[in-house]
Amino acid sequence: MVDDDAAGPVDWSAAARVAGRLAPPGPTADRAELTALVAELRDAAARAGTPVLETTGMRPADGRPAEQLARVLVVDRPRWALANTQVFASLLGPLSRHADGSPVVVPPAARQAAAAQVGGVLALLAGKVLGQFDPFTEPAGRLLLVAPNVLAVETAMGVDPADFRLWVCLHELTHALQFAAAPWLADHLRTRAQELLGDLAPGTGRLEAQELLEAIGRALAGGRGGGVLGLLTPAQRAVFDEVGAVMALLEGHADVTMDEVGPAVVPTVGRIRTAFEARRDASASAGGLERLLRRLLGMDLKLAQYREGAAFVRGVRARVGTDGFNAVWTSADTLPTAAEIADPAAWVARVRP
Repeated sequence: MVDDDAAGPVDWSAAARVAGRLAPPGPTADRAELTALVAELRDAAARAGTPVLETTGMRPADGRPAEQLARVLVVDRPRWALANTQVFASLLGPLSRHADGSPVVVPPAARQAAAAQVGGVLALLAGKVLGQFDPFTEPAGRLLLVAPNVLAVETAMGVDPADFRLWVCLHELTHALQFAAAPWLADHLRTRAQELLGDLAPGTGRLEAQELLEAIGRALAGGRGGGVLGLLTPAQRAVFDEVGAVMALLEGHADVTMDEVGPAVVPTVGRIRTAFEARRDASASAGGLERLLRRLLGMDLKLAQYREGAAFVRGVRARVGTDGFNAVWTSADTLPTAAEIADPAAWVARVRP
């Protein structure tokens, strides 16, 4: 169950139920095939840690072994949605209280409406996510592997299933290592996200919830105002850009790592990357409802983060090597800015002069 604050703006338990009902079930397979899929995903996650450590040159700050980088959960789409309501409930805590600490009292009908909106978005995303590392709800983090989505994508691309499952785990275990090597990082992201979200909480002098929803609706309908980002003040936009730069770093670093392990670990890594990039490009160029959903869910931004972040990682490594790049995990001060993501030499000049 989701730990729900009755005074908060969203009924998280209801959001999880909505997402569970609306999420499509995914591809069908016989029981033996599904059992084998779950077992192989668990095995791939157990094996991925060692090559990730070797490729990145990083180590967990607490000295934990490679096979203990994260708790692994193989889930279906409704359980992935449930897990993310738990993440949101943790991150969005400021929305349930005013600046003076008093609770924000939201009418039950409004809480249920918000739950329906959140649940609907999670139901849409539940069919698209292959894996996710959650650093916020457990001390050492947890790795979610969405079995039906892995099966659907590997079948659609026609790639080797064993290689693809390991390849996915390499990406997600890299995220686990990032947070294990930089134990301050989860709290840093939580604080910055809450700073941004706290300004948007009802009663803080910023946008009321209904005004926010109406403005987002106008942006999605093609209205003026610069889209969702047009709703942010300059200070909020600065925080948004800062968090976006960190996400680009995390995603780009994981993408580079999953490919750099090479054919000795994933024999068909080149074929998988080519097929996966073609799939990403096809999805990004889709029109109609698919395009609207991408705008709503921020998926175009996510795609840019993967590619810009990977270019930053490669650019820094070309100048100062892997050990020099790993200085990025030292503290919040060594994280790249949004400008530095686009200019690796600027980060090197600032952090590794």
